Amino acid sequence: MQDTNEINVWDRFVRSFHWSLVATFAICYLTEDDFMNLHVWSGYAIMLLLALRFVWGFIGTPHARFSDFVYRPAMVREYTRDVLFLRAKRYIGHNPAGGAMVVLFFIGLILATLSGIVLYGADEHAGPLASMMSGASESMEEILEEVHEFFANFTLLLVVIHLGGVIFESLLHRENLIQAMINGRKKA
Repeated sequence: MQDTNEINVWDRFVRSFHWSLVATFAICYLTEDDFMNLHVWSGYAIMLLLALRFVWGFIGTPHARFSDFVYRPAMVREYTRDVLFLRAKRYIGHNPAGGAMVVLFFIGLILATLSGIVLYGADEHAGPLASMMSGASESMEEILEEVHEFFANFTLLLVVIHLGGVIFESLLHRENLIQAMINGRKKA
């Protein structure tokens, strides 16, 4: 039963996407070289999730749309400054910093998955780019591996910052943002 002081904010797709992305990124990050098939398939799953979320960013429910949470860089800076002085405005959907984090996640994950596909083709001679990357030198493979690892680690850093931001915002505005991403509702 829904509390009358709450409104639906995060639709089922957004919540499913979020937690599926959490799971697939964790699997990808933790499997690395040890379970290559699992690593590769979870990487493909991340790409599929991102593609679906990209489409949903244009046709989804109001708070799922990019137009609701992608702000100009000046507004992100202003909001971040207001957070530091504990006077940030509360947003029903993503705040400007949260919206910027979504964009950074997209960039980091797209670059991690694309570099992974290229590396997989060069190093394992497998995947959709295997024939194109089969002649890559060992030094090229090493560079590709460093690039892939950089974007995976960059994304992990974003996860840590995101978690810190969620906890801080939850305390600042006295609302449980984690619970909101589970049940889809926030205080009106």
